[in-house]
Amino acid sequence: MGKLFAIICGLILMTGGVWLAIFVWWQEFRELVFGSIPPLLFFVGLIFFIAGISSMKDAQRIKKLKEETDIEEPESKTTEESEQETKEA
Repeated sequence: MGKLFAIICGLILMTGGVWLAIFVWWQEFRELVFGSIPPLLFFVGLIFFIAGISSMKDAQRIKKLKEETDIEEPESKTTEESEQETKEA
């Protein structure tokens, strides 16, 4: 019973909110929506900017790690080869 009551109250409140926004406070609602666009654009741009910088840093880290592993691989191969030679002898 409580769930059904919550659903009905939610629908009534949503309908009342839409009715007030359209018929009573249309101008204020419109100003609020249009006034929120510049801050929204700013913060979305800030998120994209931070994501781009983070992506560039990650790419540099990956490149550095690949260079380090490329340098270490020949050393490990020589170690493996020397171990095989030791076993054969």
